[in-house]
Amino acid sequence: MSFFKRLKEKLTGGNEELEQKVDQPELDEQQLADSLQPKLIEETAIKNSVEQEAVEVDVNVSRVEESTPQEEPSLSDSDTALVVVDEQAEEQIKPSAWSITQKFKAGLEKTRNSFTSKVNDLVARYRKVDEDFFEELEELLLQADVGFETVMDLMDKLRYEVQRQNIKDTNGIQSIISEKLVEIYESGEENLTDLNIQQDGDLTVILFVGVNGVGKTTTIGKLAHRLKSDGKSVMLAAGDTFRAGAIDQLQVWGERVGVEVIAQSEGSDPAAVMYDAIRAAKKRGVDILICDTAGRLQNKVNLMNELQKVHRVISREIPNAPHEVLLALDATTGQNALVQAQTFKEVTNVTGIVLTKLDGTAKGGIVLAIRNKLHIPVKFVGLGEKMDDLQPFDAERYVYGLFADGLEKELEKIED
Repeated sequence: MSFFKRLKEKLTGGNEELEQKVDQPELDEQQLADSLQPKLIEETAIKNSVEQEAVEVDVNVSRVEESTPQEEPSLSDSDTALVVVDEQAEEQIKPSAWSITQKFKAGLEKTRNSFTSKVNDLVARYRKVDEDFFEELEELLLQADVGFETVMDLMDKLRYEVQRQNIKDTNGIQSIISEKLVEIYESGEENLTDLNIQQDGDLTVILFVGVNGVGKTTTIGKLAHRLKSDGKSVMLAAGDTFRAGAIDQLQVWGERVGVEVIAQSEGSDPAAVMYDAIRAAKKRGVDILICDTAGRLQNKVNLMNELQKVHRVISREIPNAPHEVLLALDATTGQNALVQAQTFKEVTNVTGIVLTKLDGTAKGGIVLAIRNKLHIPVKFVGLGEKMDDLQPFDAERYVYGLFADGLEKELEKIED
């Protein structure tokens, strides 16, 4: 399947109706109900040969209220129509393939405005794909923190593809750049964002690491919300016992999400907290335990020794645990995030990256640098402040977010 076709199907979920709503704002629940109600009431009226006046009459609320508790109130035709409206409206407001794609587009707006606008200018200035064009493109990619090794790899692939397809002008060059970026990120691997969730009711332990200030605790709360929404029972362990307010912050998130938090007093042994949390999670039959940890990178030796101790306690209680070690990185720090990732990888078996604040940086190319240099997948990205703005990373949606304007124009040309 071609990149464009794959991209189109993923972005829209294969739903042609969603494609037609590209430029329309998302409707809230009331707007959806209002827009669906007249149509469904009319269809119900026609089906049941009800006069138009009957359709316009309000739901017979008074009849329902006056019925005694023992009576089962019957629904009129208009009641039935409104029930259908409510069900379909609820179904409509669930996250769709397109709404998720729009989150990536909105979250990468700063990067797109600074990076992609320059790419568009470059394409406009160069009618011919030549070495000067590649050199300027290379510089733009480096400015977006894509990383030197990744850029060199991409340039080699682009030069080969241009030669193979005998491409002479810059028309359609953004789609080729996009496709090669996706190929570099995925590197032939599948299911990069899947969490290693244990089956058959076994406890899954997810260990979060990262320096202070990257949004680690907030991300834990959002991930707990996501997992709980998927039907999993979740518990949190407040293992960051040294940062002032860290335990309270996690407990606030626990209350907000509706999950239990296992904690001790500030300054207590983090490994002891993990021990208590594992015992509590097993006793309560919890599916997933998410463990917070300290992030004092300036005291590197002590921090890394502490993380190794926590890891030993967890693996002693549950063989092969922790099942995921997620490293939280602040996207706004650019290349410094890459340095942090290298440091943590040296002492912990990091299985995935959670890149926070991607919506707050103009250097979103750091995603590619991390993946290509450290060979660690980015499993989640933070695209905003809302609870559901923590999204599984998707290479195609990410690249679309980078080149949305240019790709949409190219898609329109293909459709025409």
